[in-house]
Amino acid sequence: MSQPPSNPYPGSYPPHQQQPGGYQPPQQPQYGGGYPPAPQQQPQYGGGYPESGQPGQQYGGGYPEPGQPGQQYGGGYLETGQPGYGGAAPLPPKKKSSVGKILLIVLAVVLVLCVGGGVALWLGVKDEVGDVVTATKTRLVEPPTLAGRPKITEPELQSAATQMKSEIAKDVPNATSTVGAFYGEPAKKDMVMIAGASGVIADPQKEMADAITAITPQLGAKEFKTVDAGPMGGEAKCGDGKADAIPVAVCIWADKGSLGMVVVYFKSAAEVQPEFVTMRGEIEKQG
Repeated sequence: MSQPPSNPYPGSYPPHQQQPGGYQPPQQPQYGGGYPPAPQQQPQYGGGYPESGQPGQQYGGGYPEPGQPGQQYGGGYLETGQPGYGGAAPLPPKKKSSVGKILLIVLAVVLVLCVGGGVALWLGVKDEVGDVVTATKTRLVEPPTLAGRPKITEPELQSAATQMKSEIAKDVPNATSTVGAFYGEPAKKDMVMIAGASGVIADPQKEMADAITAITPQLGAKEFKTVDAGPMGGEAKCGDGKADAIPVAVCIWADKGSLGMVVVYFKSAAEVQPEFVTMRGEIEKQG
């Protein structure tokens, strides 16, 4: 006896056909006769943040409820209101992840601190004794909050920050401290990344120039202007850049004891300048 043909409509049941293999026929939807409600938002991959009030789809949960013939697995959902009869509808485009933007900035910072400028941390190299003593007392820290922003604990951002610190420590072995962290609330378009290293720097002005040269092609940064460095002294400059069309403000400081960077997403350099001194003061410490 010939076998009945396999179901040519994956994810749906053709009308008025008996189900092979003893399966129970699908029940009618329990939604008042209409189509099943639209599925929840497709989960984000690679570190994006779901929109407020729309939790990600849970996995590991068996089969679709009866009356939902259009649900697909492993590839998204059918368009809202289109059941699976007559062939699957085209899948909606995947949302673009923000991880690319983050990693671009992380890589740019690593380039500045480790490869491009290369933070010339030379312990005791031809500096005056007073400068060396002051520089060796300089430490960079990751405060629990930065200018009122909480430290971000999202796993992927934490992983990126850890990797950044690891690369800095590996390529700048004489560093006495390193920092790399994210602060703010990304869902509210408020996010700050910090990165830096401390140690005796022979020529802060050269390190500042090298840092700007290295980061300019990475973030399209331009028009770096000298800004108030604050009570810690040294040199400080801020400029505007972009990461995947997202505006970012980049502020860099360099002194005899450290080189650091603050990257603020979704803001311009002019907006960041008033709080730059506050942020630097919370990151760089003496003694």
